[in-house]
Amino acid sequence: MIKKILIANRGEIALRIIRACKELGIASVAVYSHADKDSLHVRFADEAVCIGPASPQKSYLNIPSIMSAAEITNSDAVHPGYGFLAENSEFAEICEQSGLVFIGPSSKMISQMGDKIFAKTVMQNAGVPVIPGSEGGIESADQAQSMAKEIGFPVILKATAGGGGKGMRIVRDQKELESAMSMAQSEAQAAFGNPVLYMEKYFESPRHIEIQLLCDGKGNVIALGERECSIQRKHQKLIEESPSPVVDSELRKKMFEASIKGAKAVGYKSAGTVEYLLDDSGNFYFMEMNTRIQVEHPVSELVYNVDLIKEQIKVAAGHSLSGMDSTPEPVGHAIECRINAEDPFNDFMPSPGKITSFHIPGGPGIRVDTHGYAHYLMPPFYDSLLAKLIAYGHNREEALNRMQRALEEFIVEGIKTTIPFHMQVIDDKNFRKGNFNTHFLENFNLKQITN
Repeated sequence: MIKKILIANRGEIALRIIRACKELGIASVAVYSHADKDSLHVRFADEAVCIGPASPQKSYLNIPSIMSAAEITNSDAVHPGYGFLAENSEFAEICEQSGLVFIGPSSKMISQMGDKIFAKTVMQNAGVPVIPGSEGGIESADQAQSMAKEIGFPVILKATAGGGGKGMRIVRDQKELESAMSMAQSEAQAAFGNPVLYMEKYFESPRHIEIQLLCDGKGNVIALGERECSIQRKHQKLIEESPSPVVDSELRKKMFEASIKGAKAVGYKSAGTVEYLLDDSGNFYFMEMNTRIQVEHPVSELVYNVDLIKEQIKVAAGHSLSGMDSTPEPVGHAIECRINAEDPFNDFMPSPGKITSFHIPGGPGIRVDTHGYAHYLMPPFYDSLLAKLIAYGHNREEALNRMQRALEEFIVEGIKTTIPFHMQVIDDKNFRKGNFNTHFLENFNLKQITN
């Protein structure tokens, strides 16, 4: 039995985990930096421990401080949330060696699936479609030139240890390749401490579709639908929905089967997400597997009527997923808008500062996951995510209409937010028709709004 969970994170995801703990009768411990002393996760957890200064490197990424907090509070488990240490195999291994239950996959699994080349090879061997590309790291400019000719331009260079768009370059012809490779290697080294790159075919107008999995490590794997994540800016997701407007039951079945095969092939345990590119012809290709809970998990929760955080905790405690349908059907439609503290009319410049007024929307089918409140000081040191606004409806049209209403009701004053941006995207005729891909925002005409 897990009796007390230390939450090695902050913001809305820390609050989300605290709520799950309360419903399961498990005590929670919040950790916080000096900058987060007034955050809601500190107030609502059963215990709270300050772990350092505002800098993430000295607080939320400071493994010794977090382990000390777990020790002095007698915690028997750690939930990493997403971001920070969530996919850090060293942290997971230290938790394992210290006798703490790490609520996620094993350190070995995190390490293996974090290696993009290893993950691609495993999935390919399991029969999962993969993007054409190099079978290992690119070691020289000559090798890169030869591989690019074989694959065919355009190609994309990616960091083997990467994610979030770092260490990534699109190359459209041979003369760009060497300089792009050099820049991507430098960026990968700076971001991940590993300069190794691999190469893949670049698709001009794909959709980004991901499959949510729950695995208990006992052979039971559940696929909880797909999420449409194609509305992105600089490889960062901004709007997600489930089900995807272009995935029918036949394609969904194929993606489920591939994802389940892949998860079983690696013996995966916990919540995880398999991410794919989907081309115009309905062909899907494995990109990566995220070994953590995703920011966008609420849309799956609403459409499949499941609490993913609670299930993740239960699996970590040794429970099985018996009695649950391995491939349930979606009911209704959910869509999520990430409300960031950014100015969409100034190239999405971060907008930290004091929130002077804060009113969240309500009504049928509306959920808001947020750590914001009136007079809260949004710190400049961390991710700019302020809230996740989720709308649920019987169908996509109702969900979109509810989202539009909720965005109009959402009041945040004192700082800039992306609410006006989301209002315009949700109202866009092509978006409404489901006619979009990962390049949608590159040609989106954001209209300036003055209050």
